Amino acid sequence: MIVRVVKMTFKPEKVEEFLNVFHTYKNYIRQSEGCEKLELLNDIHSKNIFFTYSHWRSEMDLNNYRDSALFATVWGKTKMMFEAKAEAWSLTREEI
Repeated sequence: MIVRVVKMTFKPEKVEEFLNVFHTYKNYIRQSEGCEKLELLNDIHSKNIFFTYSHWRSEMDLNNYRDSALFATVWGKTKMMFEAKAEAWSLTREEI
C-alpha cells in the first residue's frame, strides 16, 4: 500500500473555493481504481493549509490516477489557488 500526503497552502481568499472543488470531486477520486481512502485535513493554526491523505493499493494505481483526466481537471483548478508550491510525499507504512 502507498500512503500519499500532499500539503497545499492556499491564498486565504481562495480557501472556500478550494473546499468547493474538493467536495465536488472527492467521491470521484475515491472511486478511482486502487484508491482505498481519501481524507482532507486542515492545519489547526493555519486555516489556509490543507493536507490530502490518501491510501492507494499500489504505486501504479496512484500513477494511473495522476495521469487521468480527473486528476488533470482537479489539479488544474486547485493549483491556481496556491499561495505556495505544493509538497507531496509517497510513503509506505511500516508495521510495528
